Amino acid sequence: MKNRKLKNSELGRIDAQSFKGSKKTPLIIILDNIRSLNNIGSVFRTADAFLIEKIYLCGITAKPPHKDIQKTALGATDSVAWEYAENTLDVIQKLKRQGVFIASIEQAQASVSLENFKTSPNQKYAIVMGHEVKGVQQEVVNKSDGVIEIPQYGTKHSLNIAVSCGVVVWDLFCKIKA
Repeated sequence: MKNRKLKNSELGRIDAQSFKGSKKTPLIIILDNIRSLNNIGSVFRTADAFLIEKIYLCGITAKPPHKDIQKTALGATDSVAWEYAENTLDVIQKLKRQGVFIASIEQAQASVSLENFKTSPNQKYAIVMGHEVKGVQQEVVNKSDGVIEIPQYGTKHSLNIAVSCGVVVWDLFCKIKA
């Protein structure tokens, strides 16, 4: 059979301990007041898939362990480093002091379309994903180094946060690894 599906045992998956010791993609995800536990779990799975350095869970964003996060994370909360912070702006300021480029994922004036966003070698990035209805807080957008917008051509001009995160992480992963 030409396109036989691979068995789980053939995928070469690493365990959580090996993941923790792996060289990470210089990319951090900041979840700014995400209300859906399923979205949070999905972001953990995306972070695991692309060896993301860390996730910051901010404001109302729930934190593991929680059964609804676990349902979609499928164990990724054990592999991906994460930290809770009450205030997203505190995380932004801390990361900026460390030289991290902060990009809010939002529809805003002067945003850069995702396909036009350029990465630089040896630069670490953090992307801020916002509340499912309200988006990234304006104060956080103001403190970001840039705003990246996912181009959309249909009638809705909005994507689920887990989908948005997957699209942006995949694009940045490809650019960083190039």
